[in-house]
Amino acid sequence: MIEFGLKDFIDILLVAVMLYYIYRVMHESRSINVFVGIIIFIVVWVFVSQVLEMRLLGTILDKLVSVGVIAIIVIFQDDIRKFLYNLGAHRSVRTLVTFFSIHHRAKAGDDVTVKKNIMPIVMAAMSMSKGKVGALIVMERNVPLDDIVSTGEVIDAAVNQRLIENIFFKNSPLHDGAMVISQHRIRAAGCILPVSHNLDIPKELGLRHRAALGMSQESDALCVIVSEETGGISIARSGQFSLRLSAEELESTLTELMRES
Repeated sequence: MIEFGLKDFIDILLVAVMLYYIYRVMHESRSINVFVGIIIFIVVWVFVSQVLEMRLLGTILDKLVSVGVIAIIVIFQDDIRKFLYNLGAHRSVRTLVTFFSIHHRAKAGDDVTVKKNIMPIVMAAMSMSKGKVGALIVMERNVPLDDIVSTGEVIDAAVNQRLIENIFFKNSPLHDGAMVISQHRIRAAGCILPVSHNLDIPKELGLRHRAALGMSQESDALCVIVSEETGGISIARSGQFSLRLSAEELESTLTELMRES
């Protein structure tokens, strides 16, 4: 008689949650067919090796599995990175980390600084919106963006409304790339961002929005986008858009989210 206890239930539940989470990551990256193929292969492998006990075929499949692990890591390196990032960025994990963080305690009194550095961004976004000047501003939070900074031109200047507007001016050589703001300073401009391949993005949203969404999927950064076509202001965060924001909504959203970082 097979005994089924609480530990067995928890074991099955954890495996189910893990498979569901992997399924979501694969579905978002359009790798779901490959994921299903791997699951089918594993089922066949277990059935042949454990149930039918076919030694020759089982040995061949065992070798394929041992080599296949390396192949899977190579094929799905971006998805694995995203899975591990999402795991580390989960609210409960971040709460535990920040609770023991000295940096978090030091930032407790920085609300005034956050507000002071957000206002130039809001004012610049509103000004560029009126003139339909396209812009993409990435605000670093907990995940370092040094790899993104290295793709652009290093500036290292104070956050300033006029500087932001000048960088994104249509004739500026840096206006097509993204600006990265880190530690309350403009780190770089003209940066290249990873583009999201999400098929659910509305067709009226252009390449800036896709780049912003891709950046928000691979980090916890906040991405402020000004549409060159409509002048609309949007925010991308955690793989989601907040579209057509007013000045008040932009300010309150940025202030709240930057306080959390």
